[in-house]
Amino acid sequence: MPEKFTRRAVMAAIAATPLLGGATAALAQEKILLRMSTPATQTDFRSQGLEKIFAPAVADFATYEPHYNDTLFKQGTELVAIARGNLEMSITSAQELAKLIPEWSIFTAGYLMRGPEHQRKVFAGDIGKEMYQLVEDKLGVKLLCVNYFGTRQLNLRGDKMIMKPEDLKGVKLRMPGTDAWQFLGRALGADPVPLAFTEVYTALQTGAIDGQDNPLPTDKDKKFYEVTDQIVLTSHLADMNFIAFSKTVWDKLSADQQTTLQKAADDACVSISDAIVENEAQLVDFFKGQGLKVYEPDVEAFRTRVQKMYLESDFSKDWPEGLLDRINAVE
Repeated sequence: MPEKFTRRAVMAAIAATPLLGGATAALAQEKILLRMSTPATQTDFRSQGLEKIFAPAVADFATYEPHYNDTLFKQGTELVAIARGNLEMSITSAQELAKLIPEWSIFTAGYLMRGPEHQRKVFAGDIGKEMYQLVEDKLGVKLLCVNYFGTRQLNLRGDKMIMKPEDLKGVKLRMPGTDAWQFLGRALGADPVPLAFTEVYTALQTGAIDGQDNPLPTDKDKKFYEVTDQIVLTSHLADMNFIAFSKTVWDKLSADQQTTLQKAADDACVSISDAIVENEAQLVDFFKGQGLKVYEPDVEAFRTRVQKMYLESDFSKDWPEGLLDRINAVE
């Protein structure tokens, strides 16, 4: 005969359950929970760098809990969530920071960064300290480090060599539809055309547009090389991301924990940047193997024209005085 539960036994079991749950919660609270909200996939270079390098390095005192594909907070809302104490970490961009802090719009301009090494040096020095402090003061968000996120190049139909901005006159170049992107297209010397990203392949195939701009991994992923003839390495926008961290959480860490966490973030950013640089280098050979011409134009001529146009536009009105010259002077 199975043993029968008495009413007293059942009530005792129910009463014991919260005690067990409380003990479990107490054990879990020994570590700080670090929820990461990102629109990236788990296989993304940034996601892999954080999972493989950052998470193990802080495991003694923190649990890293990534949420991918916008499943926790939508892209563009993470910084506000951190500022309000609703989130611990995110991967953010200069574009997102500029929406909240206009001074950061300088980092969205074409030809500001000369590549991943210049980008790293800018943010490792006084400029980085000042701009990071601005974010900390205004948002309560600590930017731990910067990582390189690829460089946008021109991908064109036809065999006309593009060596200077003047060579792009009359070229119908698809650019994203916002005013800032369209301005960059004009600054490069082209006739920018706003077009939905999903329509780019067909528009290139039919000749409705003459070209488009994107980082090399996107050109490969979307198979634009099938309907174009050349890639011009204008390197007009070296993109960047930052690991954003709650200042409230940071202040609760011990000095040793802060040191460990900062090093973990730095190491992850270096790894992410190196992986993207390596991937881009491999793609140059891939495109050449597909029969495309891949070459570098007079980048300095493009940079001079683009920066001059930005300085003469409304886009530069929020830039801190002298900051562009300081960034350009970083070797």
